[in-house]
Amino acid sequence: MSEHVTVRQIQEKKRKKEKIVVLTAYDYPLASLIDRSAVDIILVGDSLANVALGLDSTTQVGMTEMLHHAKAVRRAVKRALLVGDMPFESYQEDPSLAVANARRFVEEAGCDAVKLEWFDRCLEAAGNIVAAGIPVMGHVGLTPQTAGQMGGFKVQGKDAGSARKILENALALEKKGCFSVVLECIPAPLAAMITGRLSIPTIGIGAGKDCDGQVLVTHDLLGLFERFTPKFVKQYVRLNDSIEKGIARFCADVRRGKFPDNAHSYPMNPQELKTLKGKAT
Repeated sequence: MSEHVTVRQIQEKKRKKEKIVVLTAYDYPLASLIDRSAVDIILVGDSLANVALGLDSTTQVGMTEMLHHAKAVRRAVKRALLVGDMPFESYQEDPSLAVANARRFVEEAGCDAVKLEWFDRCLEAAGNIVAAGIPVMGHVGLTPQTAGQMGGFKVQGKDAGSARKILENALALEKKGCFSVVLECIPAPLAAMITGRLSIPTIGIGAGKDCDGQVLVTHDLLGLFERFTPKFVKQYVRLNDSIEKGIARFCADVRRGKFPDNAHSYPMNPQELKTLKGKAT
C-alpha cells in the first residue's frame, strides 16, 4: 500500500506540475474504492446534504451529520489526504467557534485538514484555524453555502471587478496560510490567472483545465445523482441505470419464486431433518 499522502506532498505537486485529483466520499464502501484508485485527496463534502441526505441546501447539514460521515470515511481511507468540509453552522454563524469545530474534524473524525468557504470573516476564521495547527483548504468563486447572496448557483467573476475580488480573496487565503484553494464556477481564464499567481495549489470545479487539480462530487461522475447536473460535470458511467436494472431483476425473481434457489439456500442434514420432523409430530 502506498504511503499516506501529506499536505506537503500536495503542495509539492504544484511545483512539479503534477495534476492533483480530488473526489468526495460520504461512506465507507465508496471511500474505500476511491482510496484504492490513487486519488490524492478525499473530501467529505457538505454536498452530502444534497446527494446523500436528500436535502435542498448544504446549509441544512450540520456538525453532527458531517462528523458522522467523516468518521465512516476515515475508517476506509488509508492513503489519501482526508479533508473535512466545515458546514455553515460550524464557522459562519459564529466564527469564534471555528477553531473548536475544526479540531473536532481532526480529533474526533480523524481528518487531516478542513475546508472552509469564503464569507465575510473568512480570513479571521482561516487564520485562527491555521494558527491552531490545522491545515486549511480555502474555497472561492461560487460558494454554495452563501449562493443565495450571489444570486443563486451562477458563474462568478465574469466581469473585471468581481474577477479581481476573487483573485484578491485567493491571494489573501494563501497569505493566511491555507495549503490550497478550491476555485468553483469561475471563467477558465480567471482560474488560470489565479493559478499562476498563487504558490499554493488550486483545485478547480467548473474552472477550466489550467488549475493545479480537479474535484468532482463522486455521485455526479458516477451517475448516481440526477436531481440536477451542473455543466462542469462529466458522467463517466451511469450507475443508476445498472442499479435500477439489478433491482428490477431481483423483484422479478422473488415474485416468480426463482430467488432464492438451492445455490443461495442452506441445506440441512437429512437425518437431522428426519429427527426434527419426528419430534414435531
